[in-house]
Amino acid sequence: MSTICVFCGASPGIRPSYQAAARALGTRIALAGHRLVYGGAAIGLMGELADAALAGGGEVIGVVPAHIDRLGITHTRLHRLHRVGTMHERKALMAELAEVVVTLPGGVGTLDEISEMLCWSQLGIQRKALWLVDIEKYYQPLLAFLGHAVREGFLSSDHAGHVRVVGDIEAIELPPAAAPPRRPAPPQPGRADTAQPP
Repeated sequence: MSTICVFCGASPGIRPSYQAAARALGTRIALAGHRLVYGGAAIGLMGELADAALAGGGEVIGVVPAHIDRLGITHTRLHRLHRVGTMHERKALMAELAEVVVTLPGGVGTLDEISEMLCWSQLGIQRKALWLVDIEKYYQPLLAFLGHAVREGFLSSDHAGHVRVVGDIEAIELPPAAAPPRRPAPPQPGRADTAQPP
């Protein structure tokens, strides 16, 4: 079993295709026998992703900073919930737990997350596969910026190429499942194992 980190928005976006993609990814991760780690929210694309993974029998881990947890939007049916102090700790723990990073549409928080993952790849801090899912061409402005940075000499084409861009969920290359998909018992509403980062 591999752990797949997914960064995405806590808002649903205006296009139903964004939500459909989040559900499709959650289902695919679960049915492939992998574990999902994500930002821990029950709303927006995050909620769609987690609910689909849970419905598919997958194991779901959330990582949520204390100030977001206090907003009352944390998912209550996760198998494990890590409460951390800061947004940076959240990103670091999610990346540490995962073998693959996938980014769906999201806002500035999601942009911050994929930007830091790309920076860490550029600096050799991590070598995880980075997948950017360009649903409805949502990330074309970001890809245009990366191309501009390459042309202006601020980013090498090799480093820009660390991000693998796909247009749909099925194009993501997930690791092969090491065993038949697990079917963890569904957690009870309002309960989750809590832990601090190691």
